[in-house]
This record gives sequence, C-alpha cells and structure tokens, in this order.
Amino acid sequence: MSIRGLKKKQPKTFKVKIITVDAEMEFSCEMKWKGKDLFDLVCRALGLRETWFFGLQYTIKGMCTWLKMDKKVLDQEIPKEDPISFHFLAKFYPEKVEEELLQEITQHLFFLQVKKQILDEEIYCSPEATVLLASYAVQAKYGDYDPNFHEPGFLAHDELLPKRVLRQYQLTAEMWEEKITAWYAEHRGIARDEAEMNYLKIAQDLEMYGVNYFPIAQNKNHTDLLLGVDAKGIHIYSINNRFSPNKSFEWSAIRNISYSEKELTIKPLDKKAEVFKFFSSQLKVNKLILQLCIGNHDLFMRRRKVDSIEIQQMKAQAREEKARKKMENQRLAREKQLREEAERAKEELERRLFQLEDEARQANEALLRSQEAAELLAEKAQIAEEEAKLLAQNAAEAEQERQRLEITALKTKEEKRLMEQKMREAELIAVKLVKESDRRAKEAEHLKQDLHEAREAERKAKQKLLDITRLNYPHMVKYPQYSPIDTRDANFDKGSIKLDLKDIDLKRLSFEIERERLDYIEKSRKFEDRLKELKSEIHALKLEEKQSGLYS
Repeated sequence: MSIRGLKKKQPKTFKVKIITVDAEMEFSCEMKWKGKDLFDLVCRALGLRETWFFGLQYTIKGMCTWLKMDKKVLDQEIPKEDPISFHFLAKFYPEKVEEELLQEITQHLFFLQVKKQILDEEIYCSPEATVLLASYAVQAKYGDYDPNFHEPGFLAHDELLPKRVLRQYQLTAEMWEEKITAWYAEHRGIARDEAEMNYLKIAQDLEMYGVNYFPIAQNKNHTDLLLGVDAKGIHIYSINNRFSPNKSFEWSAIRNISYSEKELTIKPLDKKAEVFKFFSSQLKVNKLILQLCIGNHDLFMRRRKVDSIEIQQMKAQAREEKARKKMENQRLAREKQLREEAERAKEELERRLFQLEDEARQANEALLRSQEAAELLAEKAQIAEEEAKLLAQNAAEAEQERQRLEITALKTKEEKRLMEQKMREAELIAVKLVKESDRRAKEAEHLKQDLHEAREAERKAKQKLLDITRLNYPHMVKYPQYSPIDTRDANFDKGSIKLDLKDIDLKRLSFEIERERLDYIEKSRKFEDRLKELKSEIHALKLEEKQSGLYS
C-alpha cells in the first residue's frame, strides 16, 4: 500500500481545548466523535472515574449550554472557533460530599469549582464563614502552619475572600491575613484532602450551593420568579431572594416534567395536587432545565438504590485508600512529632551547649581578666618600685643640683661682682679712651695745624730763597749752563738738602700721626665689641641667677 493511500485513510480531525478550573488541555478529535467520546477522553486524561457529576460546558449567544453525550460534537450548536473551547465543570452536585465523593481527583475538582463560585459571589457566604473557608484553603495549599516559614505577607498574592466581604469591612490586607492565619494555625496536622473535604462540608450547607437558577414567569399573573434546580429537587424563588424558596418540589414528589415550546409543566406525584406551570424566555432554557432535572433526578434515585458493582468497588478502594492515607498520615504525624521532639531536644542541647560554651567563655574571660589584673598589678608594683628608685635618684640629683646651684649662685655672684668690676673698669677705660681720643684728636689737630704752618713757612722760605738767588745771580737765570760753581753754591745746595730733609720728617710725622689715629679707632672698635660681650654675659648671668632663685 502506498503512502498516499495511507494518508487518504487517516480520519479527519479537529482541535479541542478543554479548560478545567486550574489547567488547560488540547486534544485532537475525529470528525465523527460524539460528545461522549470527547468526554471519556478528558476523563481518562484526568484519571477520573466518577464521571456522572461532570460535563462539558460551552457558551453560545451569551447562554451557557452543556454538550450532549449522544450527539456528534460537530452536529451540535457549538462556537465556530479553532480550537473549540469547552469548560470541564461539575454539572451535578452530591447531597453529601463526604459519602459520595470517592476519588481524590473528584474531591479536588469540586473544591476548586466551589471555591471559585464563592470568590466570584455566585454562592453567597457570610464573612465569618469566608474566613474559615479561607483558612482551610490555605491549609490545603501550604500545609501546616510554621511561623518561621510563613512570615507576615505570605498570603499577599492569594485570592481568599470575596470582594464583597473586603468592601464591607474597613480592614487592611494585613488584618485579614492575621484573622485567616489565626484559624489556619488551628488546622495543624490536617492533610490536603482532609482540608478540601472540610471546605466542601462547610460549603454544602450554604443556601446557594449546587443550585442552578433560571428566570421564569408564572402563567396566571406573569410574576417574575426564579426557578432553582439542585440535587434535592426544584425550588421556586422570588426575584430578590435566592436564599429561601417560596415553594419546593422534591424529586421523590414529582411525577413528571415536560415542556411545550416555552411552557414547562411540573406534575406532582399526588394527582390531587395542583400542576405547576411556568414560562421561560427561550425554548433552549426549557431544554436546559429539563436536562438538569433529568440528571439530578437520576442521581437522586441512584443514591437510594443498592450500589452497583463498580460503585461498590470504588467505595471499597476509597475506604482502603482512606485507611492507607490515614495510616500514612498517622505515620507521618508520628515521624513529624518525633522529628519535632528530636529537633526540640537538639535545640535544647544546642541551647545548653551554647550556654555551657558561654559560661566557659565567660570563665575563660574572667580567668584572663584575673591573669591580666595580676600581671597589671605586678607591672604596677614594678613600675612603683622603679618610680620609687627614680624618685630617690631624682631626689639625689635634685640635692646635687641644689648644691650645684648654690655653688653656681656663689660663683654667679662672684662672677657678677667681677663682671661689674670689669664693667666699671671698662667704663673707666672707655672714659679714658674717650678722653685720650679727644686729647689725641686735639693733638692731631694741633699737629696738622703745625704741619700746615711749617709747610707754609717752608714755602715762604723757598720763595724768599729764590728771590735772593735771582737778585744775586741774575746771569744764572739766563745762562744756567755756563754758571760757575763756588762755595756759596755749595752752601746753597746744603740748605736745599736740609729743607728736603725737613720736608721728609714732616711727612713721616704726618704718616705716623695718621697711623696712630687709625690704630686708636681700631682699638676703640674692639673695645666696644668687648664691652657689648661683657654686657651680654652680665645679662645671661642675671637670667641664670633668676632661674637659680626659682629652683631654690
């Protein structure tokens, strides 16, 4: 057979998306499949055996409808989309959840759906009951409460209370969390399936639990009413009150339900009782009401009959599973208790060990402190001894210093006296030098004057001699080369030599006077420097004397 032939024989399929309360799944369905084929596929995928409670719901033209099991999927009025979406939901509710819900998956799906209906306010619940239900939901999700792990704010991202309750009370999210946690802490030791079952047992007692409401009108006066269908029967409500029905028909008291177009008729089992007729808005609504009535009535009658072999097996398995889980939970609880006791004993031992270590540490620290104190005292004693020696040495040095200062003071006084004497002598010498300087200056002035007078007399003598020479020897002036030499000329030369010698003596005398004057100036300068040094020494001696007086 060719590959093309195989392709032709493969059945055509269409895609379906199944949406549960907490997950989504996609399947490929054959074109000829009926609703039951698709429903069985979903149940097998979920591992669900209690299939009679559930159905596949879809929305068409704003109306929720259930997929019919005996008709082909594509022949029904379903949405034209790819993939086709169906919601896998509980269609019928049990009268007593604890007795009828056998599988854990069935219980979990009911828990999720009822919880969503309460949060969406499809089922009314009092604020106190919502807090209690929320605590069981937290127990089912997080397990036992642990204050070390479940810190404040751990429920911040969980939707646990209806918005109506949050608006009704002016409480912060932290306050609501505190209230829920107070109940949550009391559920310690409850397993997840037990917490979900406790949730459902509380929810099944609510007035709106498991009721499907439809708007209707009575035939006589066309009063607007609500018709409710649940596991126990049919109930008639006023439009503004969904809690307390005005009239109820239990399934055991209903003989027949039928509809004709928009009219629906309920015939009681008692033939003498009045037949109840009402009108709905659409024919589809009557079909849906009749479908729900038939399903709930069948379940009602099944509960009151002997269980089938399948149900008996499922109940036996459920009992065994519950017993096994109970034993497992007891074992886990015992192990948990032993572990907690061991942890507490460990914590106590660690605390005791820490305490002993702390005491040992404190003892060691005290011992170290005492050793340090002893070493410090020994060091202080040694320091005190050294200080005593040092003080004794300082006292001896001070005594020596005192004696030295006394000697220094005596020397200072003697030196001061000598210096004062030297200063007085220096002052006398200075006075003398000043006087001598003045005298020498006067003498130098007189000598200069005498020198000047001598030079003036010499000049005059030379001039006079020249004049005499000219008068006596006029021809010598004119003819100096032929002048005769005689005794007078020789005498003249001797006089000139004498004059020259006298001139030389005057120069030498002037030079000596100048040199003595310079020597005197140099000695005066040196004497002044020496005088300044003497004054500085006297000033330093005075300071030392003052300091020695302070030391004394």
